[in-house]
Formats: sequence, C-alpha cells, structure tokens
Amino acid sequence: MKLASVAIAAVFHTAVCAVVKLDSDGTPELEFEDLTVVGQTGAKIHTTFGDDVRGDFKIPLYLKDGLDPESKRQRRAERSRKMKSFTEQPLSNNTAILTNVKDYYYYGYIGVGNPPQKFSVVFDTGSSNVWVPGEACVSDACNEHRQFKNAGSTTFQSSPQKIQIQYGTGFIAGDVGTDTVQVSKSLVLRNQSFAMTSQEDKTFELPRSQFDGLFGLGFTGGAEGNIRSPVDSMVQENVLKSPLFGIKLRRDSLSGNGEITFGSYDTS
Repeated sequence: MKLASVAIAAVFHTAVCAVVKLDSDGTPELEFEDLTVVGQTGAKIHTTFGDDVRGDFKIPLYLKDGLDPESKRQRRAERSRKMKSFTEQPLSNNTAILTNVKDYYYYGYIGVGNPPQKFSVVFDTGSSNVWVPGEACVSDACNEHRQFKNAGSTTFQSSPQKIQIQYGTGFIAGDVGTDTVQVSKSLVLRNQSFAMTSQEDKTFELPRSQFDGLFGLGFTGGAEGNIRSPVDSMVQENVLKSPLFGIKLRRDSLSGNGEITFGSYDTS
C-alpha cells in the first residue's frame, strides 16, 4: 500500500479525533468520533494519494485555543461574569468615557431606570434606537450581558409595542418601554423610549460584543418603530447647551480613553 499524505485544517483545538475513510477511488470522507463538534469545526481536508490507497486513518484534531466545547462554554461564562462586574467610568457633567476594543468599536456607559441600572453601550452614529438586553430574553447574547429589570425601576412604563431591528450585521427583537435614561451627570432624559430585547442573534455574543446594548446617535427619522431618538430627545428637552456632540477616539495602542461630549466639544 502506498502512503497517503493527509493535512487537516481546523478552527478548533482539543484532542478530538477524526476518521478519514479512503474508498477504492481515493475519495476521502471525514467523520468525527465526537458528534458534538460536527458543524463547529470548519475542517478542510487536503490529500495526495497513490494508485491503490484505501482504508481508514484516525487523525487527532486540536482546538485552536485548547478548548473543547464544554471548556469553551465555561470560558464564555467566566468572561460574562467578569464583564458584568466591571466598574463603569464615573460620569462627568456632559461627557461619557469611551473604551476602545481593538480599534473595532468603542463603548461607554449609560444608566436606565430609577435607580439607574448601568449598561455598557456602543454610541452608534449609524442608528437611532436605544436598546439593552431584557430580563425575559433567553438568547445566549442576553444571558452573557447585563439585563434590564423593569420591576427594579420606579419610573418604568411598559407599552404593547414590539420592535425588530436588522442591522448591517446583527438582529434584535424586543419590547418597547419608557424610562429615565442617564448619559452623564447633567444629561438625563426623563421619558425616553427604548427597547428591551427578547431576542439577540450571535452577533451580540461574547467575546465579539463586549457591550450590553446600543445607543443610537441618529435622528428620529432613522429610528425603528417611530420612536423618538435620544438625540432628538436631548434637543426637545433642552438639556444641551448647543445641538451638537463631539467625539474623541484613541487607537488601541495609545494610552487613555476616548470620550463623547454632548452639547459642546473639546477645544483643547
């Protein structure tokens, strides 16, 4: 029997074995002993065969980060626990501090409800809605992040309205409610409508999304559900010195935080 050269390219890492079956015409078939990894590996097989090669070859596969599916689940749970316990940056009068995540996105903190429940959010110039994970949401993305408890707010008002938002990447669905939304010490929106998600897709799961929700910076015309955007609320409730905001972003390689300032901008 001539030797067969078999190379496996896999996107995972732990001592899971694959069986490569070679039939009489040299066509390889890849099977897994551990069925829990089927559909998760993204494995590819590349072969060079002689004329008479046939038989079964058992090949160990290794996860990229040394994790089998259960260990991966435990690591995600630990990341979620740490993220939920992070202490947010203190709020200044009209500025929210922004944390840089590998130059990919920047998030800050808002408070929702009374007393305020703190959430990390991406301040998104490409959308106009505010949403945070809802308490009733059972998606993995919700369970990994902080979830809004409407019974914990004395100013929360429910509504029968449902909402769905499809982003360029990512989808959420949920219920609409109204409550106080605090962006900084002096910037408080008393009756802001927002969504409490009941469903979030994998886009918003850890480790990719190290934020709880989104805070849209667009105008009402771009908001789903005919909801008044928080920026329009700021203007109508006359909580801004001027109808503008300024953003300072830092690269991940530089020290210090970014910031978003409402009603003015940093002239230094």
